Amino acid sequence: MACLLAGAADRAFGLPLSHSPRPELRPAGPVASGADALIEAARLGGKIGFVVADARTGAVLEARNPILRLPPASTAKAVTTLYALAKLPPDYRFQTRVLATGPVRGGRVEGDLVLAGTGDPVLDTDTLAGLAAGLKAAGVREVAGKFRYFAGALPHLKVIDPEQPDHVSYNPAVSGLNLNFNRVLFEWHRASAGWDVTMDARSNSYRPRVGMSRMRVVNRQSPIYTYDDRAGTDDWTVASAVLGNGGSRWLPVRKPALYAAEVFQTLARSHGIVLPAPVAAPALPQGAVIVAHDSPVLRELLTDMLKYSTNMTAEVIGMTATYAGGGHPVSLSGSAAAMNDWLGETLGIRRARFVDHSGLGSGSRIAAADMVKLLVAAGADGPLRPLMKPVWLRDAKGRPVKDHPVRIRAKTGTLNFASALTGYVTTADGRELAFATFMADEERRAKLDRASRERPKGGRSWATRARTLQLKLIERWATLYGA
Repeated sequence: MACLLAGAADRAFGLPLSHSPRPELRPAGPVASGADALIEAARLGGKIGFVVADARTGAVLEARNPILRLPPASTAKAVTTLYALAKLPPDYRFQTRVLATGPVRGGRVEGDLVLAGTGDPVLDTDTLAGLAAGLKAAGVREVAGKFRYFAGALPHLKVIDPEQPDHVSYNPAVSGLNLNFNRVLFEWHRASAGWDVTMDARSNSYRPRVGMSRMRVVNRQSPIYTYDDRAGTDDWTVASAVLGNGGSRWLPVRKPALYAAEVFQTLARSHGIVLPAPVAAPALPQGAVIVAHDSPVLRELLTDMLKYSTNMTAEVIGMTATYAGGGHPVSLSGSAAAMNDWLGETLGIRRARFVDHSGLGSGSRIAAADMVKLLVAAGADGPLRPLMKPVWLRDAKGRPVKDHPVRIRAKTGTLNFASALTGYVTTADGRELAFATFMADEERRAKLDRASRERPKGGRSWATRARTLQLKLIERWATLYGA
């Protein structure tokens, strides 16, 4: 295999698969009792699996349940990152274009105007405003035909994970035309009779009102929110009992392409360009590009995805990578299956199962040994590590110690009663370690109903204890296994 990952220069990727470095599991030795004491003190219940290995040789230094498959949560985004770098060039950009299907004469488009996306996961209202300004600068004032939008570069998926509550913004729709991470801002203020409510596509500079997502206040105690797909709109209700005097909350958008088109229509109007009501284009119309916007390069998108753990970005990039590799998925599970195949074909990791690219879906599973195998293959000096965010060890009061001699680059992951942390550690004396920790109380997870999954009772304290345990394990490993 000439190169497993685009841009990777580590010697591991110049070797055939039969010689690629892989962790060699062996007994952890007498020091394992120290880890047992930390685990007992954390009082997590459920199951725990971890592996720590030399990041350069793959030699396993310590392990607990190394082949037990547990939920990766958002550490799945580390796998998606390597998958994307293998399938797409590191300078890949998503492009959003405004096309005219006919000539522009005297400021009039003699044909249709088309807003066409390729899936840009970070397109926002400010960017759309720039496109609208560019349209004006090109001399366009009106359109003789229709205003169309095209989002067919990726399939339209109404949600990432259907098991999540309707109203959580980390579970939006995904399509080939996205805006503001496919979220709309719901804001309310107490009025003389009830509440004034607005739904807008807010950004740093703009706050255009939105009509395709609507909110009604209903006199009830619960449920807090309800959602319905009604007459082409996202139709929400909210319980009056929870509103108080005012506030705001991001809600997911289920029709992102229409959302983007409607906001663009509003922004164009602010420049004196009157567009007809937007209609979907079933196929990409042929036309001349009037104005276009390129996203940041792939490596920047991946860095932000890992830092902020944005689920929509992971799904867009993962599906785009699958398409680039020749696949034609119509679902997240289909694209994730292509990533599973890639893991098996390139590294012999055949036990892992991902159902999406973000880790939000509860069906994904991977063993700590397999995740560490992937990290070792990527290399201590490879493409993944610099994209990961720094994680700091804590002092006795739980405060991050940013000048600690032990340096960590890692990806966190949190679901209800499931926590993961995986990445690289540089010990105080310079030894490089790769590690993966997975913790889950799947019995407690299974008992949660859909309505309680946003803030389950005991979930926050469990997650805090899990993260504390992970950092204590890393501190211990850095002390024991320094060069």
